[in-house]
Amino acid sequence: MDNKQKAQQRADQVQSFYDEVKCLEEEKLFQLGIEQRESLARYHEGLLKTLTEKYDIDIGSRQKQLSTGMKLASFMGALALAASVFFLFYQFWGYLSTPVQVSFLLSAPLITLFMTCWVSQRETTGYFARLLSMVSFACFVLNLVMLGQIFNITPSENALLVWAAYGFALAYAFDVRLLLAMGILSLAGFIAARVGSWSGMYWLTMGERPEHFFIPALIIFTVPLWFKQVRYSGFMPIYRVFGCLLFLIPVLVLSNWGNASYLPWDASIVEGVYQVLGFVVSAALVALGIRQLWPDVINTGNAFFVLFLYTKMFDWWWEIMPKYLFFFVIALTSMLLLFVYKRLRIQSQLAGGQHE
Repeated sequence: MDNKQKAQQRADQVQSFYDEVKCLEEEKLFQLGIEQRESLARYHEGLLKTLTEKYDIDIGSRQKQLSTGMKLASFMGALALAASVFFLFYQFWGYLSTPVQVSFLLSAPLITLFMTCWVSQRETTGYFARLLSMVSFACFVLNLVMLGQIFNITPSENALLVWAAYGFALAYAFDVRLLLAMGILSLAGFIAARVGSWSGMYWLTMGERPEHFFIPALIIFTVPLWFKQVRYSGFMPIYRVFGCLLFLIPVLVLSNWGNASYLPWDASIVEGVYQVLGFVVSAALVALGIRQLWPDVINTGNAFFVLFLYTKMFDWWWEIMPKYLFFFVIALTSMLLLFVYKRLRIQSQLAGGQHE
């Protein structure tokens, strides 16, 4: 848990404390004295003011709702502004000379980066800085793509590595989760493309062999294990979730499309192997998440376990069962899963209590 999450948790505890005191007073089980109430109010007021100024946390449900709205507005604004820049390029691109095009391409990421730094120093919430940082990343990606077209440069997977480096730099400089995700995807694409190149494939066809993504998945999932990121809000769960997705999605594809595998076996055997692997890995992720108190890993493992289960049930019974019976079996399976998840939830709560 990073410092901002700890600060938000402390603020929530203060609010919960006053809610509980109010309930106890209404039931005439507890009564704070006037001096105690005033002393606590002064202390908590100072504490919340310090936490708000230092970590920009939300105090109360209304502020949380407003923060969620601001995050959505920031995200949509970044997408719209990036799209505006993209279409502006193409609207007037043909009327510009090559030197002007190159100058424009080189200056756009630098100007937006400078604006991001300038805004981040003057705006405490960071929403506008995050918006501009995403626009800067979009300009940087467009920069490399268009320069490659202007000078007829052969496409290379190295561009993905450069995009990843810039995305990571912006994400850590301005605490932007979306840019961290873009950096992770770019890095995963680069590693998968390089692995495909080593096997003799053209790098743009890396997706034809989903197994190329296994190595970047393992690398990305283990990053939080050796690089603790307590200063950044929610970065470690993003690494873990994308690590899980980059492994489980290819497994899901290969469990239904065995011909895409490197394994030199019959397609049906390959699909069976990956189906078993999908169940084992997703269940192992749930167990690991419970043990380490990683709700993001638990949820991802749960989702894919259910997905593998329902996919397999469809393969087994859709053609041979009456439709009403098939969906009745699905309903029974869902109820069984609810029972299992309830037991896991109780175990997770017990583990959490022991951990605290």
